[in-house]
Amino acid sequence: MGSPDSGEEIVNECAIWETLRTNGKSDAVKVRETLAKAREAKGLEPSEVAVLSAISDPDLTFELFAAARSVKEKIYGRRLVLFAPLYVSNLCGNECLYCAFRARNKDVERRALSMGEIEREVKVLVEQGHKRVLLVAGEAYPNRGFDYILDAIAVIYRTRIGRGEIRRVNVNIAPLSVEEFRRLKGAGIGTYQLFQETYHRETYANVHVGGRKRDYDWRLAAMDRAMEAGIDDVGIGVLFGLFDWRFEILALMQHIGHLERKYGVGPHTISVPRLEPATGSDLASHPPKPVNDADFRKIVAILRLAVPYTGIIMSTRETPNLRRETFALGVSQISAGSRTNPGGYSTDEEEDAGQFSLGDHRPLDEVVRDITILGYIPSFCTACYRLGRTGHDFMDLAKPGEIKNRCDPNALATFLEYLLDYASPATREAGEKLIEETLAAMPEVQREPAMKMLAKVREGKRDVFF
Repeated sequence: MGSPDSGEEIVNECAIWETLRTNGKSDAVKVRETLAKAREAKGLEPSEVAVLSAISDPDLTFELFAAARSVKEKIYGRRLVLFAPLYVSNLCGNECLYCAFRARNKDVERRALSMGEIEREVKVLVEQGHKRVLLVAGEAYPNRGFDYILDAIAVIYRTRIGRGEIRRVNVNIAPLSVEEFRRLKGAGIGTYQLFQETYHRETYANVHVGGRKRDYDWRLAAMDRAMEAGIDDVGIGVLFGLFDWRFEILALMQHIGHLERKYGVGPHTISVPRLEPATGSDLASHPPKPVNDADFRKIVAILRLAVPYTGIIMSTRETPNLRRETFALGVSQISAGSRTNPGGYSTDEEEDAGQFSLGDHRPLDEVVRDITILGYIPSFCTACYRLGRTGHDFMDLAKPGEIKNRCDPNALATFLEYLLDYASPATREAGEKLIEETLAAMPEVQREPAMKMLAKVREGKRDVFF
């Protein structure tokens, strides 16, 4: 792959400010020209993203949202992928001023789950109906070091309860060396996820005041090392509220452009967390650059148009109402029934032991029922990962919008699994109705395989996909 690029080569702050200066004024003609291009679902240039970020007129905002809905429907259809975060440790050697897990915070009890405790957590999640988890750990590990993470992944995959199991483990942990990333790939992970938090160097230095995380460039180049190690599904993101959101999404575009130029594939997912209150953090309760709900909706819509092939993840930081609103604007993956403290699923520990405050406290079944009533298909599918449809192979299907011909039937099969094995009577009734309506509206290329898989699930087979 050659020598690694420097941080300045990946994110050019001067270029961002110049792009905002020349394109950051609201212009109805430019906005409508940009939206017309965006509807083609082929992505946008940074200058065009800057044009959309300047929208303030209500009519233009309505048109932005309409375009985002159109592209979301074209690429992803009506499905929403569900997962749960699994926090295995809150040990951390960093001093991030916005995070409850920061090293010098004495208000949080430190805990790293044993392998037996991780198994208990997984059993609770499986019994709720989850098939996909995001393993999360603070940026320090117990005595076994990085092997602790590999052992945890192995425990998650081998845990079974009845017909249920976790079929995909995504990972959000500290940046690794290339060799460590190779070992992580060997553990059978799905997506490696890491947020830069903020791409603005001065702000980054101001909020990361201790630990390895102070090294902006080491963190920024983590996705390069992951790609070099063979992990071709990566997830990036920004912690909105630390710096100007307009700058951050243009920096995201630069990072994405770098990955596409160098490796031929961009990120599999983009996460859009907002800064939320956290135990022992004044900064988290008073964001330096707060993002209001109106701008947050615009962020989701703009990202959907800018990188239409990329999944957008919405966590339970946000309220149920705001989450509902963003489904149509571009969100394609959501967490549900989340706990952000180690051991939170199998114990009744207080929420303030978590990494941040939650906005959506509903259990998985209630979230699934709500999604269903809204007309979205809750998906627990992991087929792409299992069949090797990752990286280039996934993008070759996602970019022209063909991925939903596979994902929609697979989503229905996993949804029916959930309804038969875990759902409450009310959720099952709503779900069966949605499946019937969805099949009736499906094109034949999707309906035939979907009906065959659904029949197998009703016969008692599980993990059916194509």
